[in-house]
Amino acid sequence: MGLNLPGGNGIRVDTAIYEGYEIPPIYDSMIAKIIAHGISRGEAIAKMKRALEELVIEGIDTNRDFLLKIITNHNFIRGNYDTSFIETEILRKD
Repeated sequence: MGLNLPGGNGIRVDTAIYEGYEIPPIYDSMIAKIIAHGISRGEAIAKMKRALEELVIEGIDTNRDFLLKIITNHNFIRGNYDTSFIETEILRKD
């Protein structure tokens, strides 16, 4: 499995996986959690975007691209969202 976990100021990754780790067929679907912290919402979003762009986990499907689509959405960035956000902004057909 190819693996590159992001890091740096304001980024924390909680995981037990490592390069060469073989994920068993029956596993918890959350194999890693990435946390971004900044002095503002905008800074935290920018750090998370960079972290997701740096993230590489080969050999399994991940939700990386889905998360990038969320945090780069103009309404999410502006804080203009509600419980229908995923359905109306992310999953909608253009």
